[in-house]
Amino acid sequence: MGRLTTHVLDTASGKPAAGLKIELFRLGDATPVKTIHTNADGRADGPILEGAEFAAGQYELRFHAGAYLRASGTRLPEPAFLDVIPIRFGIADPAAHYHVPLLLSPYGYSTYRGS
Repeated sequence: MGRLTTHVLDTASGKPAAGLKIELFRLGDATPVKTIHTNADGRADGPILEGAEFAAGQYELRFHAGAYLRASGTRLPEPAFLDVIPIRFGIADPAAHYHVPLLLSPYGYSTYRGS
């Protein structure tokens, strides 16, 4: 069964990004399909999408990095260099596992398709 997962690491602190808000959108829809907050390990408590909800298409995850960084005590300029980080991706195979991790710092980020 296919599923979508994520994991966020704060590379500036060397720790998981706990409490970070993430919204999932199906492109073309104005309202989020799902909104979650990462747990103490920087992960969602379960798949963001799975089962019948997990369908082929174009999606966007929005990572609310600015709010997380401020809450963790990081001093940011106003406006912050990074605030909400959108990552657009496609799901071609609804039977596969799509893992979209985020490595985050106040001035940069990276992502990839993980396993």
